[in-house]
Amino acid sequence: MESVARSQPTAGADPAVRKEETLIYRQSRWTRLTHWIWAISLFFMLLSGLQIFNARPQLYIGKQSGFDYNNTIFAIGAESTDAGTRGYTEIFGHRFDTTGVLGWSGPAGQETARGFPSWATVPSYYDLGTARVIHFFFAWILTTTLIVWLVASTVNGHLRRDLAPRLDDLKRLPQDIIDHARLKFHHTREYNTLQKMAYGGVLFVLLPLMIITGLAMSPSMDSVLPFLNDLLGGRQTARTIHFTVMVLLVAFFIIHILMILAAGPINELRSIITGWYRTDPPAQDDNSTERSA
Repeated sequence: MESVARSQPTAGADPAVRKEETLIYRQSRWTRLTHWIWAISLFFMLLSGLQIFNARPQLYIGKQSGFDYNNTIFAIGAESTDAGTRGYTEIFGHRFDTTGVLGWSGPAGQETARGFPSWATVPSYYDLGTARVIHFFFAWILTTTLIVWLVASTVNGHLRRDLAPRLDDLKRLPQDIIDHARLKFHHTREYNTLQKMAYGGVLFVLLPLMIITGLAMSPSMDSVLPFLNDLLGGRQTARTIHFTVMVLLVAFFIIHILMILAAGPINELRSIITGWYRTDPPAQDDNSTERSA
């Protein structure tokens, strides 16, 4: 079903610069609904996940962890120095002073030793039980929505039509990279190659990997999926992968917001809220009709 609305040229405008703009129905209700469900779910999963991480702010590779093993790859902590207590972050044996943010943070004179600061966690105070309830609640919402979206998008052709990269997309990839580097954006019905690759990476790699590693860390799932831990290299490795995926999702979110601001936030937000998107004026020799989402 096609949905296209064309705006009329302004009366009295110079014919040389008069252009016809087109509003298209780019995002379906289902796409918009799942987008915001995922956004809300990931927000609360991130903040509650950081609270859970604070219970043991270290990451390991392998099946074991503790003082008897030398497999720590990431740690946040606090230590006493001649200058007082200082927070630190250690990555692959390289230590950085992160006082005030990671390891040692809080209001002046009331600092405490904690991995991530109170403003970055839910709840803000230390409460592992509540954090786990919030984390698992939104994790199941995200998982259920993702499965339903995957089935529906396969049936209605959204995956094949809008997200699957085609040969022409791959040929345009170098130019897409150059255009994005120059902040030159083309407002069209179709996603560009970088968008398809980014969205596909999140929906088919990062989110499933987040779910699988989350299940692998659950002791109750060991009896249901006993092979999962061995497949991922142990519970500690699964936890490290889980944390890494979280970092990649945060990086995606930051880049996503920057691209929205650069491409035109009003148009982009209107698209994901109402479904309607303003495209570039069609070329003089372009008589094709835009497709709806």
